[in-house]
Amino acid sequence: MPSGSSEQYLPAPPEVPSGSSTAVIVIYVLSGVSQPLLVTLAKSAGLADPTCQLYMLPYYLGPALLNLQFLFPRSSFRIRDYSRETIVKTAGVATVDIASQVMNYTGASMCGPTIFAIIYASVTVWAAVLSILILSRYMTAAQWTGVMVVFGGLTITALDSMSVGPNVFRGSCLVLIGSLLHALVYVLSEVLLTTGEKLPVTAYCAVLCAISSSAFILWQLVYTFPRFDDLIGDPMRAAGTSPLAAFMILCAIGLANLVHALSFFHTLKNTPGGSVSAGILKGLAAVLVFVACHWAFCGSHFGGDEMCFTWSKFAALVVVVGGVLFYARATESAEHGNFRQSDEGYEGIQDAVDIELLYS
Repeated sequence: MPSGSSEQYLPAPPEVPSGSSTAVIVIYVLSGVSQPLLVTLAKSAGLADPTCQLYMLPYYLGPALLNLQFLFPRSSFRIRDYSRETIVKTAGVATVDIASQVMNYTGASMCGPTIFAIIYASVTVWAAVLSILILSRYMTAAQWTGVMVVFGGLTITALDSMSVGPNVFRGSCLVLIGSLLHALVYVLSEVLLTTGEKLPVTAYCAVLCAISSSAFILWQLVYTFPRFDDLIGDPMRAAGTSPLAAFMILCAIGLANLVHALSFFHTLKNTPGGSVSAGILKGLAAVLVFVACHWAFCGSHFGGDEMCFTWSKFAALVVVVGGVLFYARATESAEHGNFRQSDEGYEGIQDAVDIELLYS
């Protein structure tokens, strides 16, 4: 290897997770699967007015509870230890995250969990493309092949949603834009977590959700509360939803995201296989949403054909998940064995699924 090489050796792969770690990974996947299904339930209960975004308040309040750990004296994180610039940048990322999740879950309530799961599985490759534009990273031909396969699957999904109806197609477009913005959050988060003052991952997640939940609390006070009867109360009564049932649905959304956040950190630490594991978990979540939605919602009052299994949806799911797995495998190979020649020697190809890719 030439002197002055910029190659950095990767650490040894982690050990195979124990039984308890496997259980936490299962909880991580299932909690992620439950989120779009709970949003569909909230819509049927009259709680999903797109201008109120009431269900997004518990969505962010759940993981914002991670801030409680920083109240203890032994906590190593103190917000005053970080500059105003870092906090402002984190607030900027939170703004993008709010926009992405509002689009994602508003779109999910319009197009249904199955189409949502198919499109949302593309976040991994969107992050890869954005990392080229923002972080000047390099992708191999195999990685580009995986990206193109995913985009082909998204095209199948778009054509299928157009055949179902204009509202479903609009919802699909919202999820597509939301997925792109969510991938942007990953890339911007990587910059904040790996450069400058380097906020700890758990602290960064907690601060991000605290800022987002504060914004939604303000929105509920300023917008929703004065219009509560028209936008929430009347739809609840029309759906036959009691205040207790509404409270339980909203709490379930918050609890699911809190469990998802807590299990994320354990999964991040203990999952072997890096990019391949991340791709497998994302693909598994998409498949489970697909199956659960058809079983629970197809033919019910929760929605129309967008809730049901079709062969075109199945084909799109296979193509998108296959593309994500192919990309993840190509990334794993690139990280461990391939280097490209540069003017100053050899430069390691580092286009991995970064740590935030599991948290989605």
